[in-house]
Amino acid sequence: PTQCDNWVRTSNGGHFASPNYPNMYPPNQECIYILEAAPRQRIELSFDEPYYIEPSFECRFDHLEVRDGPFGFSPLINRYCGLKSPALIRSTGRFMWIKFTSDEELEGKGFQAKYSFIPDPDFTYLGGILNPIPDCQFELSGADGIVRSSQVEQEGKTKPGQAVDCIWTIKATPNAKIYLRFLDYQMEHSNECKRNFVAVYDGSSSIENLKAKFCSTVANDVMLQTGTGVVRMWADEGSRLSRFRMLFTSFVDPPCSGNTYFCHSNMCINNSLVCNGIQNCAYPWDENHCREKKKTGLFEQITKTHGTIIGITSGIVLVLLIISILVQVKQPRKKVMACKTAFNKTGFQEVFDPPHYELFSLRDKEISADLADLSEELENYQKMRRPSTASRCIHDHHCGSQASNIKQSRTNLSSMELPFRNDFAQPQPMK
Repeated sequence: PTQCDNWVRTSNGGHFASPNYPNMYPPNQECIYILEAAPRQRIELSFDEPYYIEPSFECRFDHLEVRDGPFGFSPLINRYCGLKSPALIRSTGRFMWIKFTSDEELEGKGFQAKYSFIPDPDFTYLGGILNPIPDCQFELSGADGIVRSSQVEQEGKTKPGQAVDCIWTIKATPNAKIYLRFLDYQMEHSNECKRNFVAVYDGSSSIENLKAKFCSTVANDVMLQTGTGVVRMWADEGSRLSRFRMLFTSFVDPPCSGNTYFCHSNMCINNSLVCNGIQNCAYPWDENHCREKKKTGLFEQITKTHGTIIGITSGIVLVLLIISILVQVKQPRKKVMACKTAFNKTGFQEVFDPPHYELFSLRDKEISADLADLSEELENYQKMRRPSTASRCIHDHHCGSQASNIKQSRTNLSSMELPFRNDFAQPQPMK
């Protein structure tokens, strides 16, 4: 914020005035004053005489604007102008935002204001003394470090259910500045700065040194121009889940000396921060190509050897598994025949093969049947003759005559069979 003329600050208050007071203030001026009291205190603002600001309807031209809070969007207390000085003004909190504006015409003597701090009447008193303010302050220093809100609960700086108002003071290395980068950030009530926020100050915790204030969903990196940084977190009773974690790094401006590393972003950090597993530069130059720079120790060598053995073994197992899968795929599959009903070969043959026909006449068929019957009767006749002939040979003793007769009968029978065989010879095949 722009400040005009002198501003006197003391532990109990101070005073400020319009430019050139008690003479005429210049045209086209815009002066902003932000007053901040200690926790559990309020601000009282009074005006001295002479007092004169160009009068106008609703103070649209030259005017003095007072707001109840630390921002230009804080609740408006009133706008003041004219010939009569305002009455005593009190804040409802720790902050008061004041802006003096003048246009290009009709200047006046301006004003001089005095402010002081009074106890907040909303807090109770014990024996006429204000309740002690909880000590919630932390200090960090060195080449780098972590600022974290979880430290408040771990060290018991505030009780459960109470509001959090804590300050971290960071001291850089000699002749160095501070770079801040958020690693974790979450506000329980986003965009409600009155309920929770994280503020960053450059040099001291005075309100005029406010560098950035975050209460939305995003928190950006902050480059401080001094070697002292102040981080403040405020969270009311209903915003205790708000949290943040921030990395601070000490750096110097280029050119970089022998014990520093150039970050390619107009900053040089200590060589001890290179390849430490944390990004200390604004861009991750300090963590690039770190594997080649690190010297492997005994543990890392053992780990690397075991890792190589495990990798080779896993590769062999994988190759064998692939080969077994390929063998199983290429191996011929076993055929499983399902049990079927009996196959009717005759019906199948009749369907696919034409029937075979033999060519012969009806007369041949009848003669063949008769011949079969005659052969059968002849065999029966011979069986009957054999036992009868033998018996006559034994009793009558003239088997020779019977044998001759038998021979003659056999000759006659053979002569009878010949014509049948000749007659029933197989016929010639037909063309």
